[in-house]
Amino acid sequence: MRNNSLHILCMMGLCSLLFSCVSTRNFSTNYYYLHEKSLTDIEQSYKTLYEQKPFSVGFSDRSFNEISLEIITDSIKLIYEFGIREPRLQDTLNKYGLPASAVTDLINQMRAIRCIWINSLDYYSNNQKRSLVYLSIKPAAFTIPFTIEKYYILTFYSQPQYFDSDGRLLATRRQRKLRKINDDVFHRINDKVCYTVSERFR
Repeated sequence: MRNNSLHILCMMGLCSLLFSCVSTRNFSTNYYYLHEKSLTDIEQSYKTLYEQKPFSVGFSDRSFNEISLEIITDSIKLIYEFGIREPRLQDTLNKYGLPASAVTDLINQMRAIRCIWINSLDYYSNNQKRSLVYLSIKPAAFTIPFTIEKYYILTFYSQPQYFDSDGRLLATRRQRKLRKINDDVFHRINDKVCYTVSERFR
């Protein structure tokens, strides 16, 4: 009887693992296309603002009321913590030459779809330095049985990327080496957008 119980538990665990892999893949693609306009608007707004002054921003609490703001100057990275309605946030944005109204709009857009972090990362392709926009999202309904908390990560590229036959992101077309970000393997949504599910949100 005990052996039968263990066998049943093992089978349930295996089925749950297989189901989580399939449901995660389906969720990732479906989530992107369901929120495509909002995600694209956030990416484009962030890129425009980043060109004025490099920065990253995200939420530091589960209720999406506290933000962490990182502003990059010529010599250092400045890190601030604010409530989203604190006057100090507006004052700090103005101080460093970021349009307060536009950044506030971006934060509200992120909050609406539970995007907890946005950043710009550099990478190299064919010996050329390029950049991507990195979004981390924690949808309310995004749960995977028997696993620790996960985050849905999207990366946006300016140029079409290369993928293997399984849709995994490659470093270059000639070298069949996977391009990893924070040790995570990314998968194709379209030629310029990739996703992964990670234990890290940044």
